[in-house]
Order: sequence, then C-alpha cells, then structure tokens
Amino acid sequence: MSGFVCALCPRNCGALRDDSHGEGFCGMPSVPLAARAALHQWEEPCLTGDHGAGTVFFSGCTLRCVFCQNSSISRENYGKPLTDDGLYAAFERLADQGAACIELVTPTQFTNALARVLERPVPGGLPVVWNSGGYEKASTLRALDGKVDVYLPDLKYVTPALAERYSQAADYPEAAKSAILEMYRQRGPIRFESGLLKSGVLIRHLILPGQVNEAKRVMDWVAETFPPGAVLFSLMAQYTPMNDLTDYPEIGRPLRRSELRIAREYMENLGLAGYVQELASVGEGFVPAFDLTGL
Repeated sequence: MSGFVCALCPRNCGALRDDSHGEGFCGMPSVPLAARAALHQWEEPCLTGDHGAGTVFFSGCTLRCVFCQNSSISRENYGKPLTDDGLYAAFERLADQGAACIELVTPTQFTNALARVLERPVPGGLPVVWNSGGYEKASTLRALDGKVDVYLPDLKYVTPALAERYSQAADYPEAAKSAILEMYRQRGPIRFESGLLKSGVLIRHLILPGQVNEAKRVMDWVAETFPPGAVLFSLMAQYTPMNDLTDYPEIGRPLRRSELRIAREYMENLGLAGYVQELASVGEGFVPAFDLTGL
C-alpha cells in the first residue's frame, strides 16, 4: 500500500502517511490502529439491541479535547495495526457475537482504509455506524456514501472560542455543521426496524460544566436545521474530569443535576426526538478497557 499526503480532516495538515508512520496532527499511519473490538452496551438503546453494539475503537484523533476520556488511545497512539483482512475479520467476530451493528469509533483519520474495507458485504448485513467527533470534511465523507448506514457525530460546540479553548479547533462549528449536513444528505430521515436504528443521523452533545447555554445553542441549531423527527438527538451527561485540568478550572468538576435538568427541559420544549443520558452513567468505570480485546 502506498503512502499519501493527508487532507482527510479539516486541519489539512498535509501529513505524509504510509504503512509504518504518520506525521502531522494525528500522527497516524495509513494502516488503521485499533485498541478494542467488542460488544458495547453503553450506547443509545437503538444501537445496542440485546447484546450490544459491535464497537471498534480506533487510535488517534483529529481533535485535542482537554477532557477526553479516551486519551490513552487518542493521544498516546496505543493500538494494533490492522490489515484490511484483519479489520474485516474483527467485524465477522462481532457479528458472530450477536452485535446489533458494526460501530466505528473515532474513524476519521482512517477513512481511506475503512472506505475500502466497507466495499465488502458487511457481516450479517449489520448496519455500519460512523461514530465521530464531528470534525469532518464533507468531501471526505462523500467517499463513504452508500457504505455507512448510521452517522453518529458529536456536535460539541457552535461557538468558535469554546472549540478553540477545549479542542484546539476554532473552525470546529463550521466544519461540524457542514459535515452533519452531508451526513443527512447521504442518509436522509431516520429509519427504524424492530426498535433498532437502521439508517439516519443521531447527533450527540456532551454538556460541559458551566456550558448549559452552549448546549442550548447546539439544540437550537439542530431544531432549526432539520424537520421535526428527521434526526435523533442525544443529550449526554457523562462528563468526567479525568485529565490535568489545571488550566481549565471551570470544567474541573462533574456536571450538576441542575445543569442536566435545565438542558433536558430545553430539549423537551424544542421537541427534539432522542435520548437524555442520566448522571448514573458518569465515572471512569464507564470507560472501556483499551487492551486489544477482540483484535
């Protein structure tokens, strides 16, 4: 496999990437690195079914969120390199275990390889879920048209100053909105079968401490942009202070119940269809073990 000069994400850093090394912001090679492939019960109910989502956690990231819960793989580049056949074999094992879907977590930096693997029939005919931070290029996503069934993007911010402070990406709001519109263009309104989401877009937002107004602005954009019920919205409360937040003392605490209550009521008043995560889902115990399980 030959190397390439990378322009997959909005950073357009022009990194040289080949099988053995990568440069630039994410530092990833062209061959996917993954840290875990296992059934995962902690996604939205429409993705987990009876046994869980068949989740593959990829290494590296195009963002630098100071509050990242998966920093051991997003920043430290821990993971196992996978050939196309090796990755497909992981999909087969997940399908054999009864997965409700094949979920690709933080996959953007490996779009080329994943688009190639997804040319093959998905084991068990399972829907493919693209679970990303939302920091995508619409032009890159077009390579996935017809290959991804459910897009599961974050919409972390709509305010550039917050995106720069917490994720080193002032252009995040513009990029994420454009990406989500492309995702919706590809998949259209949500479609369920037997209680499981088979096609469409499910937008997530993690409420940060002290940022309920930003959560409201995110929800306003979703409500103003899409017809009622066309997309799902997931309001997430699992924020857990885990890294060194000395320079970010305003987010060095868990979310308050009052903050979740206010955001929940706002979502309900807007009539957004979807999910609200409970505070019982907070804590380091909900972070998966990145130990190469399933690989």
